[in-house]
Amino acid sequence: MWTKKNITATYRAIIKKSGKWWIGWLIDLPGVNAQEKTEEKLMESLKIGAQDMLATNVPFESDGLMTIVEVPDPDFIKTTMPKNDLSYQSV
Repeated sequence: MWTKKNITATYRAIIKKSGKWWIGWLIDLPGVNAQEKTEEKLMESLKIGAQDMLATNVPFESDGLMTIVEVPDPDFIKTTMPKNDLSYQSV
């Protein structure tokens, strides 16, 4: 049985400065993207976009069961994106 608990998810983001704007998108949640004047505001907008997308009511078959699938981090994240690297940040 599924129970509600506080879960924090981490999503991969691509961010970059483009002229006077910071732009970015979440690789793992297609459709979540943002453009802001500062990197800090961009990260906040991406977080809000992810929360909005994940809170969207998703219709499914009446005889279907919605469940959760837990997937461990791929090995490449552990070897190529160390958490102490300043270029890697959680959204």
